[in-house]
Amino acid sequence: MNAVLTVEGLTVRFGGHLAVSSVDLEVPAGRISGLIGPNGAGKTTTFNAICGVISPSSGRVRLGDRDISKLGTHQRARLGVGRTFQRLEVFSSLSVRDNVQVGLEIRRSWSRRRAPASQFLAAGADLSGPEEVELILDRLDLGAVADAPVGSLPTGQARLVELGRALAARPRVLLLDEPASGLDDAETVAFGELLEQLAAAGLAVLLVEHDISLVMRVCRHLSVLDFGQIIAEGPPEEIRRNEAVLSAYLGGTADVSAEAAMAPGGGG
Repeated sequence: MNAVLTVEGLTVRFGGHLAVSSVDLEVPAGRISGLIGPNGAGKTTTFNAICGVISPSSGRVRLGDRDISKLGTHQRARLGVGRTFQRLEVFSSLSVRDNVQVGLEIRRSWSRRRAPASQFLAAGADLSGPEEVELILDRLDLGAVADAPVGSLPTGQARLVELGRALAARPRVLLLDEPASGLDDAETVAFGELLEQLAAAGLAVLLVEHDISLVMRVCRHLSVLDFGQIIAEGPPEEIRRNEAVLSAYLGGTADVSAEAAMAPGGGG
């Protein structure tokens, strides 16, 4: 698989604190890759360094064949790095539809600088702007609340709005930071199916998520962070049996299932 996003030797220091140490990641098209680890392991810091929110001490970030390590956040987004946030970022006074429309308008402002990626929800169809917004609303099951202000919605639905806005910008790679937080069980299942459909259509996805049952169901490859270092990587069936991973989550080994060991927790 050719990687859409490649991270090489990413290291982040805050003063004397080593937050992320020599992290390597590859996120290919058509696959959901997971980045998991205990609370405080460095997952969100890694995301922030990939997106240019913070400057790493060393390491490289490549999008396809292009080194984007020196580019600003807006330049990386323009080239196709999309994300959602652990702390919800929406325009709460705007309607759901207008929030998604923002993503579309941002993409249009970039159109002279890069050709947009495919709309992975559209199965290759050539859509008008309004058609694309309505498609996103429909596929995220937001049609019934399309005209409601996002600030009036429960957290789970607001997270879907944030995802919809990101999809409207047509990223080449999508970084999702705890997107299932606030979703109930049925919504989480539907969300997982949506991610699988997006990946099957060719989108590269990097998922940070504490709902381990969701992670194990949809991810094809996992990287596990602990104290800022990758301690294990591989397919979920290997990670669930990895003693170093169980130790990281429990503080010691134990004969328990991965889902029980890696229970939902705080941020990272």
